[in-house]
Amino acid sequence: MADWVLIGLIGALVVLLLLTLFGFAVYSGLFTEVVVSAGSPPIGSITVAYKFKVGPYDESGELYTESCSISPKLCSIGVYYDNPHTVLPEKCRYLAGCILSEGDEKPSEDLVRYFRKYGFKIISFPAPSHVVMATFPFTTPFSIQLAVNRVHPALDTYIKERKLCAHPRMEIYKGDRIYFICPLARQGDFYVPEMKELERKSRAVEAEEAQTDVTGADTLSETSSASLEATTDSRETSVATSILSPFAAGRGWEEPDNRSEHSYSESGASGSSFEELELEGSGDGPAGQPSPLACAEGEESTDSKWAKEPTALEKEKGEE
Repeated sequence: MADWVLIGLIGALVVLLLLTLFGFAVYSGLFTEVVVSAGSPPIGSITVAYKFKVGPYDESGELYTESCSISPKLCSIGVYYDNPHTVLPEKCRYLAGCILSEGDEKPSEDLVRYFRKYGFKIISFPAPSHVVMATFPFTTPFSIQLAVNRVHPALDTYIKERKLCAHPRMEIYKGDRIYFICPLARQGDFYVPEMKELERKSRAVEAEEAQTDVTGADTLSETSSASLEATTDSRETSVATSILSPFAAGRGWEEPDNRSEHSYSESGASGSSFEELELEGSGDGPAGQPSPLACAEGEESTDSKWAKEPTALEKEKGEE
């Protein structure tokens, strides 16, 4: 009889534990509906103390903990510049820190000095005019994990379906809410100097690689011409052109973009995503360059023109 009582008590404790865990998950936001919308941001301009890092996003908690230990009462903020689904974890770039002031309020000089003492940098972000945003309850530490697993996929779907240019991705922990914000305009204003410097170096490396490829193509054309010395001059010219032309033409449209989906771009810094969508609907590409469609149409017209010209054999038959 005593054994049955003991087993019953153990079973009751297990059920009670499971109910407690379930209630904790519900309180953390397990069944909270994620609503994504576009409009005015929930915050204004802010001054931020931050540290920039390159590495897995899973390690961002260390920076949050460090900033909160300096001033626990301040709101925390994180800005993520790369898409972890397309960029290797060790190459992801982000920052984390605290919001020192919001709006016209100036941050305390003592607070700024204190953060700088521990290696944090200070930067001001303007209030974005339009954003894609979502919120999630911040009631327990488990809320953060739930938010990451539920809100980010919802943001990805919303942005992809509407073909918006929304980056970088910001997380603001304010009170009992987590605000997920993706600016739709003036994205370049939310990129810190460290991020811009990395992008500049990346573009410089890409330019050097492109220059190296072009030099290799020139060497290849010279080798091909030397090997065909026995042929006529016209045939040498034709062979050299056939080697260089596909390479030079292909670099313009077929070269993949190695930068991440959320990488810094001048177009993102200069205008809103709505302007970019208008460009997509026009006949010209960015910066006045012809679109791939226009180039394709030009090639088709050239091909049709060549098809209409009679060959030498057809001319002789016509004269006969």
